[in-house]
Amino acid sequence: MTLRLPTRPWMTHPATRAVIAALEAAGGAGCARFVGGCVRDTLLGRAGEGLDIDIATPLTPDQVTKALEAAGLKAVPTGVEHGTITAVAKGRPYEITTLRRDVETDGRRAVVAFTNDWAEDASRRDFRLNALYAEPDGSLHDPTAGGIEDARAGRIIFVGDPETRIREDYLRILRFFRFFAGYGRGEADGAALAACAALKDGLLGLSGERVSKELLKLLAAPDPRAALALMQSTGVLSALLPAVEGLERVNVLVEIDADPELRLAALLPDDRTAVLAAAQRLRLSNAQRDRLLAACSDEMEVGAEMTDQAARIAIYRLGGATLADRLKLAWAATGGDIETWRRLIGLSQTWTPPDFPITGADIKAAGVGEGPRVGDVRRAIEAWWLAGDFKADRATALAELKVVVESHDLNRLP
Repeated sequence: MTLRLPTRPWMTHPATRAVIAALEAAGGAGCARFVGGCVRDTLLGRAGEGLDIDIATPLTPDQVTKALEAAGLKAVPTGVEHGTITAVAKGRPYEITTLRRDVETDGRRAVVAFTNDWAEDASRRDFRLNALYAEPDGSLHDPTAGGIEDARAGRIIFVGDPETRIREDYLRILRFFRFFAGYGRGEADGAALAACAALKDGLLGLSGERVSKELLKLLAAPDPRAALALMQSTGVLSALLPAVEGLERVNVLVEIDADPELRLAALLPDDRTAVLAAAQRLRLSNAQRDRLLAACSDEMEVGAEMTDQAARIAIYRLGGATLADRLKLAWAATGGDIETWRRLIGLSQTWTPPDFPITGADIKAAGVGEGPRVGDVRRAIEAWWLAGDFKADRATALAELKVVVESHDLNRLP
C-alpha cells in the first residue's frame, strides 16, 4: 500500500502548483518530488506557515531555469555548482535541486555530479528521516527503507555508515545533535554517538559561521537538554566550546526562556575573556557578541533582592533588554521565588526610563564652565535624580543644580 502525506495548504497553494507544473512541463509527470524537511514535518504533523519547501528533480539546473522562465516564474541561481536553483512564485521561494551524487568530499564541502537516480540521491543525505520524498499528490517514497519509521519513532539514524557520512561533512556531527534535540525520543543511536565522539575534532576545521548557525538552531529546540548532555558526554561540546564548565545553568534556563542566544550565554561562564573567545570561534555578529558580553558583565548587582526602584535604575544604566537577560541568567543560577523574578523581568520589559532632565549646556550656563567639573556635576545631579526614583522634572533638577553650583559642594548629593 502506498503511503501518502496528509494534504496540507503548502502542497496545494497556487504557487506550489505553478512550480510543479513548470517542472513537469519540461520533464514529464514524476520529475519533481518534495524532499527533506517539508516531507518529514508534514508526516509528523508539524508543517505550518513559513515551512521551507525543497524539491528534487532529475532535471539539470539549466533545464530547471529554462522551465521556470518559460512558465513566467523567477529563477535565482542560489547554488548552481551544487545543482540548486531557487524558484520564486507569488513571492514564495522554492529550492529546487538536481539529483546528485558526491564525487569528492573533504569534510567541509563536496564536489557533486548530477544523476537521475533517486536512490543515489538519497544515499548522500545525512539521516534517513531527511531522505524522504513525496510526489505532488503526497505519495511517499522512502529509498532507505527506514526514514518513515525513524521519523515516527524519533530515531536519528545516519544514512549508511555514520563515520562515512560525517567524513563527508563534519557539520553532520552538530546536525545529529540538533535533530536529536528537535525530533529524537528515547535512547540515541549508539553507532552515531560513537562516530560523533571519534570524529569530533573535525568540527575545528569548519567555518565559525556554519557552526554557530547549527548550534543556535540546536539551542532553539523546545528542549535541547538531552542533546546537550550527549554532546558533553561524547566530548563534542568541549571540542566546540572549551570554556563550558557544566550544564546546570542552561538546564534551568531552558524552562525560563527559549531564546537560543541567551541559552548560549547560559552555557558560557560569566567571564569576558571566555565569552570573547567563544564569540570569535563562532564568528558571531557584533550584536550577538555584545549581547553575550553584556549578559556576563558584573556591572551593578542584579538579583531577586532588587527593589523596583533598583530595577528601574538598572534599566536606566544597563538597558531593559540587558537587565532582562541578566535577571534570567541569575534566576537560572540561583533559583528563588518565581513570582519575584517574573515581576522584575516584566518591569525590565515594560518600563521606559525618562530622559535625564538637564544637559551639559545647562550645567555650563549655571556657571560651572568647561572641564572635568561639568562631568562631576552631571554625575552628582544624576545620582540625586536616580535616588529620587526619576520623579524630579526639569524645573526641579535645574533648581537643585543651582544649589549645588552655588554651594560648591558635590558631597551634599547622594
